[in-house]
Amino acid sequence: MPEDNKGPLSTAGPPAGACGPPAGAGGSRALCMAGRPLAAHLRARAPELTRRVLARLLDELPVYAELPQEEIAGDIAGIVQHSLRQFADVLERRRPAGAGEFGRQRDSAALRAEEGVPLEAILTAYRIGAAMAWDELAAGALPSDLPDLQEALGYFIDFQARLATSVSGSYLEVRQVLDSQEQGGRHALMTALLAGDPLDQIARRTGLRPAARYAVLALAFTRTADERAAGQRARVAARRKIRRVRTVLDRFAGEPALTALDASGGTALLPFAAPPSFDLLHDLVAQAGKAADTRVTAAAEITGPSGIPAAVAQTAEVIDLVRGTGRPPGLYRLADVLLDYQLSRPSGALGPLAGLLEPLDRKPELLHTLRRYLADDLDRRATAAALHVHPNTVAYRVRRICELTGLDPARPTDLQLLNAALVARRSLG
Repeated sequence: MPEDNKGPLSTAGPPAGACGPPAGAGGSRALCMAGRPLAAHLRARAPELTRRVLARLLDELPVYAELPQEEIAGDIAGIVQHSLRQFADVLERRRPAGAGEFGRQRDSAALRAEEGVPLEAILTAYRIGAAMAWDELAAGALPSDLPDLQEALGYFIDFQARLATSVSGSYLEVRQVLDSQEQGGRHALMTALLAGDPLDQIARRTGLRPAARYAVLALAFTRTADERAAGQRARVAARRKIRRVRTVLDRFAGEPALTALDASGGTALLPFAAPPSFDLLHDLVAQAGKAADTRVTAAAEITGPSGIPAAVAQTAEVIDLVRGTGRPPGLYRLADVLLDYQLSRPSGALGPLAGLLEPLDRKPELLHTLRRYLADDLDRRATAAALHVHPNTVAYRVRRICELTGLDPARPTDLQLLNAALVARRSLG
């Protein structure tokens, strides 16, 4: 890489900027290629090169093609030409640009950040411009130009690195502020929706208008393998899981979802103009689990803003019922656990229903077998496999359950009572 200070240029020898053989001690000459001074050539070609760079940006980067024409012809064209002339100055001085010399590029990057132009597109634009400038400078280079070519390349690489650092730093500073403001607004909106605040108050307080409809999701996550580790590894894995789930939710809704999530799960409000189908939400839950390498159990309800508090409470209850009954991960609605939900409501029948299974209290293996047997739809072999026992053992335990409770799962009426009794026991703790 070139030195930061080359010392003052001497007036002895050939005039500054002239091409020719290397000057003696204290002499000065311009960096040249194909018999032309690089700095002077780049300045002369800057207007035409700027037009060509802009044409490529509009052709290859869709995000730039969507910007207003006056901005392309104004700020962006100005930055391209300024950067070309700035590098010409570097070649003429034969020393790198200082870190503080990229003020105009930093200001331009800040504007692009406010407009939502991705940083990747901005850096690609500078890369395209730099490549075209270098092609212009190196055109027609001769073997005798190798020393000047190597020195100019050193300045070129240094200039690009300093420029990218300045642009990225300015962009990220602005995005951090904007993201913080947006996140704060979304948090305030979610808090107001969960509290059931009137819509006009929500708009005044947050500056955001609620969507017409929301898919309210209660989510429960299993721990990933990395989360079972100790220390920092587990904490990083938990944050990664949450971030990946949020990414899937945001992509599905087409805008940032309102979420309150931790490593075990939480609540998400997905805004929609028209409510999504249950099948789409089912696929969403599956995608979130796959992306985050976790098993996701979810409950969903579609409602308007005013119905969100009740929907959040109800989906949380559905999740508890689903997990309490040993159902597999996936997406559930109230209709999927309707009987369990109704039986879990406080009533005078809960105690007597739960009491039907009291004879099994001192036989935990029978109670465990009953739960598994009913969950497997009275499939003796499936229950035996789940419990790691012989099918004959399951048959024996079922007979003992019948003897102790007087209820036979093979009889439809008794089967309903046994299911209801299990739900009642869970409801009473």
